[in-house]
Amino acid sequence: MMQSLTLRLAQLAAGGQTITYGQLARELEMTGPSTIARLTATLETTMEEDAAQNHPFRAVVLSGRLAKDLPAQGFFDKAAELSRYQGQDAAEYVAAERAALATAASPTSR
Repeated sequence: MMQSLTLRLAQLAAGGQTITYGQLARELEMTGPSTIARLTATLETTMEEDAAQNHPFRAVVLSGRLAKDLPAQGFFDKAAELSRYQGQDAAEYVAAERAALATAASPTSR
C-alpha cells in the first residue's frame, strides 16, 4: 500500500490537487474496520520520512471532510510532534506547505 500511496500523493502534488481521506482510502482500495485510522498511520509515516529529509509534507494534500480544505487535526498534531508546526495560522501553514510541495513536485525543480 505504501508504494500506491506514495505514487498517488505525488500525482496530487504535481497537479496541485487535494483529496479527502475517505476518497483516498477508496482509491487505494482500503476496506474493513479502522480504514481511516490505518490510512492516517501510513500518512504519518510519510510525514516522518519527509521531516527526516527536510521535504514538504506530502500528506498536506489531504483534506478533512469537515476541515474546509485543510488536513484533519492529526496532521497538525504530527507536524507539531516533528517540530514543523508551532501553532501558527493553520490555513497559512497549509498554503505554504502546499506551495513548497508543488514546487518540489514540479519537473523543472528536479
